[in-house]
Amino acid sequence: MEELKIFCPATIANISCGFDVLGVALDSVGDEMIIRKVAHKGIRITKLEGQDLPMETDKNVAGVAGLAFLAESDFDGGFEIEIYKKIKAGSGIGSSAASSTGAVWAMNRLLGNPFPTSKLVEFAMEGERLASGVAHADNVAPALFGGFTLVRSYEPLDIIPIASPSELFATVIHPQIEIKTSDSRKILKAHITLKEGIKQWGNLGGLIAGLFTEDYDLIGRSLEDHIVEPIRSILIPGFQDVKKGALASGALGCGISGSGPSIFAFSRGAETAKKVGDSMMAVYEKIGIDHDIHISKINTEGIRIIN
Repeated sequence: MEELKIFCPATIANISCGFDVLGVALDSVGDEMIIRKVAHKGIRITKLEGQDLPMETDKNVAGVAGLAFLAESDFDGGFEIEIYKKIKAGSGIGSSAASSTGAVWAMNRLLGNPFPTSKLVEFAMEGERLASGVAHADNVAPALFGGFTLVRSYEPLDIIPIASPSELFATVIHPQIEIKTSDSRKILKAHITLKEGIKQWGNLGGLIAGLFTEDYDLIGRSLEDHIVEPIRSILIPGFQDVKKGALASGALGCGISGSGPSIFAFSRGAETAKKVGDSMMAVYEKIGIDHDIHISKINTEGIRIIN
């Protein structure tokens, strides 16, 4: 193969109780990319549609991730990249992660998969470093592995795939405002109390157990964030009303997707997820904020080749 066209999924990071360590891939929304092998060394972005983003290799997350890949590859040639953005930058559903992971996944595939998926996470994290100032893996890991992933450790990097309950659906609403990840990180507390930590660790453990055992009630009880959400939610208009309406409509739990402003909810079944979406939209229609809504099953495959 000399060229691949791929779908790169949007992702929900943090998932309430798993700040910087937990993420999940979505199936109904994502970017498309075309990556081709070329004879000349280096990375060149030849087309970028859908968003006003830099095309210079060293200023684009796909280019930076690709350069990290090439730096450790034996390949003598290079790659050209076309990016068709369907995930809005600053939306909180992994726009930069989709581009970063798509680039390195396709390059690896075109070269016969010389690197394991865990190594591709490291390359893609360099794109996240460019986007947010921090090389976090909670978006790029699920995009590459599919489903839910837990970053058990960053030093050394240790990614654990987590089971995805068959009836779990995600509803994500994106109010049309932009919150940069780098800005939203600046307002977080540098220290937490032991009491706060204990509550968060308990919820994280409960969520992982609920996912593995398909205990939807346990999943719902565990979707609580006592550390980050109280601070970041201040930046999101209507957040408390959206969350209250989602829970009243049957959602298992509701929280901030990544750094926001998108808000996610998990539900058991597509019908409930649709009702939750209607309640979310009603809030933003009432206060006059434009929005996008996504209702998706969990993407257990990750990045995939498309025709």
